[in-house]
Amino acid sequence: MTAQSSTAKTVSNDLAALKNIGPKSAERLRAVGIESRAQIEELGAVEVYRRLTRIYPASLTMLWALQGALMDLPFHQVPAEIKSALLDDLTERRPQ
Repeated sequence: MTAQSSTAKTVSNDLAALKNIGPKSAERLRAVGIESRAQIEELGAVEVYRRLTRIYPASLTMLWALQGALMDLPFHQVPAEIKSALLDDLTERRPQ
C-alpha cells in the first residue's frame, strides 16, 4: 500500500466515521475539498453545505446532517433552535 492510498483511506474513514455521513456523502464532501471532521468544524456546516450545493443537489437535511455530525447527533435530533440559526446564517450569507 502506498503512502497516498493509506492517506486516502484515513481520510475516508474519518468522514465515514461521522454520524449522518455515509459513503456517498463522504465522496461528495471529498469532491468539494472536505476531507475531515476538522475541516467541517473549521468552515461550519453552512459553508460546507454551500460548497456541496454548488455542485450537487441537496436538501436542508444535508445541512442538518452536517451539523449533527459535528454534534454527534442523528440529523433529526438537531435542536430546532440550532436549525433556525443555521437557516438564518444560510440566508444572511446568500451570494447575490
